[in-house]
Amino acid sequence: MHKAPRARVARRPVHGVLLLDKPLGWTSNDALQKVKWLLRAEKAGHTGTLDPLATGVLPLCFGAATKFSQTQLEADKTYEATACLGVRTSTADAEGSVIDTRPVCVDDAMLSRVIAQFTGVIRQTPPMHSALKKDGRALYEYARAGIEVEREAREVRIAELAATLVRESPDRVLIKMHVRCSKGTYIRTLAEDVGEALGCGAHLIALRRTETGGFGLSECVTLETLEGMPEEARMKCVLPVDTLLRDYMPFELDAQNSGRFLSGLRRRGDWIDTTRVAVYAAHPRTLLGSAHVKSGELIPTRLLSPIEIEQMNRF
Repeated sequence: MHKAPRARVARRPVHGVLLLDKPLGWTSNDALQKVKWLLRAEKAGHTGTLDPLATGVLPLCFGAATKFSQTQLEADKTYEATACLGVRTSTADAEGSVIDTRPVCVDDAMLSRVIAQFTGVIRQTPPMHSALKKDGRALYEYARAGIEVEREAREVRIAELAATLVRESPDRVLIKMHVRCSKGTYIRTLAEDVGEALGCGAHLIALRRTETGGFGLSECVTLETLEGMPEEARMKCVLPVDTLLRDYMPFELDAQNSGRFLSGLRRRGDWIDTTRVAVYAAHPRTLLGSAHVKSGELIPTRLLSPIEIEQMNRF
């Protein structure tokens, strides 16, 4: 039986950020492509992957917003995680096969002592089942081929870590964790390492990202809700591009200096040094790009194109 050809979607320029509550079982890219199709957007990208097992805050960038997605890649993140003690798996989560089982002899005091060891700057070895690349190939590609490659441990920062024991039955003990951490932190690895420190091993069974870079779940829309909306309502879920720069210092330039800034020229003024500036044309107030200030010079970092600016103003 032949499938009917899929109707072609007339793409259009969409510029902005949509905060998605990623559903369980979807890859980040699959969710991105679905939303891109729903919005009929020409260009899109996400701001760091969530595993299929994970749900929660996933900022999706469209058009000009993709130029500033790095702000979210660099941002701290907050998670609610659940790990099952006494069982280790090949992937450190529920998708892998069981490779080790041990009895669980853990109490609240022991858990508190161990959790304290994982707060602050710690070192993590990235898991084999991850998208991190080695010699141009993702680690999970090596893992699927049964190849273990050497990975260097790297520093990450756990700003906040709280954990609670949950005894579901004599044979099933869980820990519920609240984690606020730096970019590049693997929660699967954290759960596995905490389990090792407790002497029984562990694997991750649930993960929900509740915040990233100041964006929380209350600001997100689900894929199901988005699908049920008319197209005009979907577009209202797309936040302005400068939502990604809301922690940046805003600068306004007059018409002459705006044009020169957009052509990549540095501007000189009575400005103090700062690393993160959102630059606007004053009349009408229009985002031009990002910059930093050094020794009184405003130096462009990322610039919007005149076409992008015109399209943003039109919509």
